[in-house]
Amino acid sequence: MPTLKKIASLVDGEIIGDPMINISGVSEIQNGKPGTITFLGNAKYNKYLNSTTASAIISHDKSILSERNGIIVKNPTLAISKVLSLFFPKEKPTASIHPKSTIHDNAEIGNNVTIEAGVVIEAGVVIRDNVWIGANTVLGPNSKIGYNSRLYANVTLYHNVEIGDSAIIHSGAVIGSDGFGFTNDNGKNIKIPHTGSVIIGNDVEIGASTTIDRGTIGNTVIKDDVKLDNQVQIAHNVKIGIGSRISGGACVGGSTELGDNTITGGMVGFINSLVIGPNSTFAATSVVTKSLPGNQIYAGNPAREIKIQHKREAAFAEIARIKKRLDQLQNQVKNN
Repeated sequence: MPTLKKIASLVDGEIIGDPMINISGVSEIQNGKPGTITFLGNAKYNKYLNSTTASAIISHDKSILSERNGIIVKNPTLAISKVLSLFFPKEKPTASIHPKSTIHDNAEIGNNVTIEAGVVIEAGVVIRDNVWIGANTVLGPNSKIGYNSRLYANVTLYHNVEIGDSAIIHSGAVIGSDGFGFTNDNGKNIKIPHTGSVIIGNDVEIGASTTIDRGTIGNTVIKDDVKLDNQVQIAHNVKIGIGSRISGGACVGGSTELGDNTITGGMVGFINSLVIGPNSTFAATSVVTKSLPGNQIYAGNPAREIKIQHKREAAFAEIARIKKRLDQLQNQVKNN
């Protein structure tokens, strides 16, 4: 059982109180348990400081701990992430291939690979070392999985899809399906063949039931360290820059390019063929209808710089108040 001192060393923090108390686990600050450590990363939870029964608190503010045991760090959320990994270490591959999996003779399987029941691995697939393939996952012809990646149950990779190193792909994700490409010929919808693929970089995480379409001619590209939430739709030929984070329900239209470190709230929509500059942040439910230079926070429908959006909302609210007052005055005139 680690001591507070050991945990402080792990997170590179300053100890407050007794360094030798034992810590048995982690708990929420509002549901603190004796013997555990908790954290305070959001001021909204300050109200639980006096009532929590956790034995130690990780915070960035020494003054709020008063006489309690704790650790002071610059980033409490990062610190608690490291502590959680200490108490809940990542499960290691079992290096076993289930007899009820189906593996093509010319598939290349690396060392220490785990393949669970019902997995289908088709011709030309390459799986590097220390990969874990969950039950009933299907790897299409010539797909590639990089070192130390994990695909959970029921993931589907179509043909020629490439996944980088240390990727995490959650259950139900579908990668490499055809894009929504059609043209009209005398009233009949004609399907456009999608001959490109999907290329996914290193350290990418893809949420459950997320879908990523293959390119029409070129590739759909998800660069390193991108994090996609559950139920995100990425259309054909999209490019997502390094370090971007896309929240649940978002939809990125075909051929749109998101710059490095793009961040979206939930249910943000991008129309086709946009170019979004780096370091862009989009508030939840924003609808992006034109290319934007980046390095800004955007909101609204259509999405604008959030300062402009707030001014517009304030102006509309003022117009509504004026109209209401005019209606009241008109009614008074009629009644008189």
